[in-house]
Amino acid sequence: MSATNKNSEGILRLSHADVRVPDLELAVAYYSEVVGLVLTGLDDERAYLKGWDEQQHHSLILTKAPTYGLNSLTFKVVEESELDRLEARLDAAGVATDRFHPGELAEASGATVRFLAPSGHTIDLECGMGQVGNGLSLINPPPAPDDLVGMHPPRLDHIFLLCEDVDGVTRFFQDVLEFRLTEQIVADDGHQLTTFLERTHTPHDIAFLTGPDGGFHHLAYWVDEWNDLRTAADTCAYHGVQIDAGPARHGATRGCGLYFFDPAGNRNEVYTGGYHFDPDDEPTTWTEAEMGRAIFTYKGQVDPSFMSVHS
Repeated sequence: MSATNKNSEGILRLSHADVRVPDLELAVAYYSEVVGLVLTGLDDERAYLKGWDEQQHHSLILTKAPTYGLNSLTFKVVEESELDRLEARLDAAGVATDRFHPGELAEASGATVRFLAPSGHTIDLECGMGQVGNGLSLINPPPAPDDLVGMHPPRLDHIFLLCEDVDGVTRFFQDVLEFRLTEQIVADDGHQLTTFLERTHTPHDIAFLTGPDGGFHHLAYWVDEWNDLRTAADTCAYHGVQIDAGPARHGATRGCGLYFFDPAGNRNEVYTGGYHFDPDDEPTTWTEAEMGRAIFTYKGQVDPSFMSVHS
């Protein structure tokens, strides 16, 4: 297949998140030894990590800071011409943007357009992050490297955020950034309580839940099957990591997940399952009365502590 046949229009997928941690050394040990991410860069203020099967330099940045929470999230754009086109769409929507050169924002970073979303989150669109490979040969490789540790998820999957106006930010992601709505939980008064949006034909690359603007609920890494969730839960128990919920089945997305906390208090998830979503598919709607089953199918309800957020 020639390079000209690649699908290079718009946002490709979630690229990475920049998360705050007060103790960088402890966080690096947790994410590399317990979660099993691969460390690709480290200095006094930042660490860079990725899933073992990711080719790009990082899917997680840990930034040393007095508090925990989310600094920014980034979506990957394949072509710089598409970066220009999306910047023009943001400008037409009245959204202020900043442009950064490769290497200016972070180690191995590419050309980047940064803006503040209506939800209060700092979002980057990036093209051309440095590639480091997945450690496997391109000729006759094994299924995986033989030195994996911890949960060792192969890649980043999605991010879950909170904001006051879910209806408004959902329209923004659809109309300006060209995301597709896959599922929604709708309140009795007709407002959207939760929305799931995608660019990768999966149930969600990003989701929004009603809450405070700029809120951060969790960052999720993909694992291949349900047994990997059991292994992740065993890993948490062995290392004394607090499990928040699961392993559990979701009604919305038809996926399965395990939630737990890093040492700083940032919520993580390992996730598997779901389905393929075509651009002409209709979104699934859950009613407010069935919100518990939409989030946790087997339990049928959501504990208030699970709705806690990090800014």
